[in-house]
Amino acid sequence: MSFKNPSKKKLTMVSPVKSLSAMIILSGIATTASADILIGETDSTKLSMYGLLDAGILYQDKVSADGEEKVGLESSGLTPTILGFKGSRSLDNGMNAFFNLEAHFDLDTGMFHGSGDASTDSDDGSGTLLFRRQANLGVNGDWGTVIIGRQYGPGLLAHLGTEPRAFKEQFSNVFAWAYSQYFSSINAATTTDGRNANNDVGIFFKNAVQYRNNINGLDFGVMYSFGGQEGSQKEGDVIAIGAAYNTGPVTLSGSYQNMRDQQTAEDIITSWGVGAAYNAGDLNFKTNYLATENNDANGVLVLDLESVSAGVDWQWNEKNSATLAYYINKDKAPSKSVETKSLVLSNEYTIGESTTVYAQLAHVDADDMGLISQYATSIVASPAPAGETTTLINVGFNFAF
Repeated sequence: MSFKNPSKKKLTMVSPVKSLSAMIILSGIATTASADILIGETDSTKLSMYGLLDAGILYQDKVSADGEEKVGLESSGLTPTILGFKGSRSLDNGMNAFFNLEAHFDLDTGMFHGSGDASTDSDDGSGTLLFRRQANLGVNGDWGTVIIGRQYGPGLLAHLGTEPRAFKEQFSNVFAWAYSQYFSSINAATTTDGRNANNDVGIFFKNAVQYRNNINGLDFGVMYSFGGQEGSQKEGDVIAIGAAYNTGPVTLSGSYQNMRDQQTAEDIITSWGVGAAYNAGDLNFKTNYLATENNDANGVLVLDLESVSAGVDWQWNEKNSATLAYYINKDKAPSKSVETKSLVLSNEYTIGESTTVYAQLAHVDADDMGLISQYATSIVASPAPAGETTTLINVGFNFAF
């Protein structure tokens, strides 16, 4: 899909993110909802692979203001479609070394999924992106975990337990998170629109070092991404912090991210969020708040996103789990306040180990708004048309190994 941004430069838009859902780093090494497949082992070293395959059908009653509908194959509905490899090796003093390599592709075409990286092939000239989600190594022990390389930032990870739909692939605030931080990486380096090439939709970061630990129920991470620019360490760098505290039925979450322009060192993205969840047996209540500001390279405000969301999960029998969620995503800048309100209803049916059939519906009511606001307030990969109410239905099949 092509569009023109407010500065009249032609850009090519891809869906830049497929969410994390049930698989993410929380302990230093990526894990999945199912057991990894062991592909090699010695006395001290283990190598394994894992994957998530997800495909379904997506119906949308309006894809444009003239009311045209669309039915098509959707590569991912609950989770991204990924293939990953990881390994660990025992070291001295009770420590372990590990690595993570994780690629993202589209099941409908078999092609690698487009990323939210800088619009050139690579700012450092290193070539075509293969492992979009993870390409890192690290060390862990009783003192915590250090991860070096391309990796998940700690911000979004912190809210997995409090975001109403756990940042699922479709119909969740993974898109508000991503699209509100996307334009900083696709902006051209020669403009003053603001650019941070270390940022891939505010979820993945390269040139990064992260420390993680879990202390008495507090799982947290602190990450720094090196700008790598001549003359100033601040130009193009990123700092991100995320924490989730779980005690009994209550979960609390918080995050903060700051990204600076790679030429002026101006703060171009500042994002923070808080969330809470309460588990009451078969019911799990969640609420989350997210705020993101985008500035250009001169510090002029471009986007001021405020998101409030709430929902409840209901495990209504052994094999079925339903979710009801509501999102109010508002852009308060630069000239008027516009918002998108979204109601989501879904059900997941487990038909075997790590195998799920799902159905999900979203009703989206979007104000008349500009392109950046339309994307930043969206809960779907291809935003519903501005100034319209839109219904989307997605049914699919998810297979994890």
